[in-house]
Amino acid sequence: MDFSVNPNLLEKVDGIRKMLAWSLLPPHCLLCDQPGMAAIDLCEACWRELPRNPVACPRCALPLSAPAMACASCIRREPPFQTSLAPLQYYAPISILVPRLKFHQDLAAGRLLAELFHRNTPAFDRPDALVPVPLHLTRLRKRGFDQALELAKMIAKHKAIPLRTDILLRSRNTAAQSYLDAGQRRRNLRNAFIADRRNLPRHIALLDDVMTTGTTVSECARVLLKAGVKRVDIWVIARVAMSV
Repeated sequence: MDFSVNPNLLEKVDGIRKMLAWSLLPPHCLLCDQPGMAAIDLCEACWRELPRNPVACPRCALPLSAPAMACASCIRREPPFQTSLAPLQYYAPISILVPRLKFHQDLAAGRLLAELFHRNTPAFDRPDALVPVPLHLTRLRKRGFDQALELAKMIAKHKAIPLRTDILLRSRNTAAQSYLDAGQRRRNLRNAFIADRRNLPRHIALLDDVMTTGTTVSECARVLLKAGVKRVDIWVIARVAMSV
């Protein structure tokens, strides 16, 4: 299904909707319950304390102490994706907001995370489509919620980029990655994704909530490139400060 958007119409409708919402219910900080800044549910104090990721590996977004062409891990094993955007690091309060969205279906937390991604991303090469990392149907039925899809919907609107949910599918239910080491993660995801070769964009941004080792997005990128996509970038809300 192609959720292409008209940027001009979308911006106008979304702007009207936000003005009405803010006039009826002024923003308040989801973290400390103080009054929020204009158009965002976060106060100025909490905004200043966000764990940003200003110096990172251009390939995998791993936080670095100084700018470099790539981190040691990406030099040792070049990832299949081209670049990564991860404007935040996975520390509090991001490590609090993501589980609220993922496990408690807290859409207010999701809206804030999408807004933080939008406001903190630097200039980027514009992709032809935004594709969320898919959740297997079994996991979706159990959880009742797909956090990557919900974030992708909101970020696609912010960035006025078409959202595509028909390109990448999860064909095999896998064990939770959080309990596995790097080698087990790679084996766990082998043949877990398939790509539809019809009507493929040339350049895709693959979106997930958090990147830890990069195993999931690497496997997704590999499948997409094999199907015929020319370039895959990774967009995540936050990056865990560990080597891939």
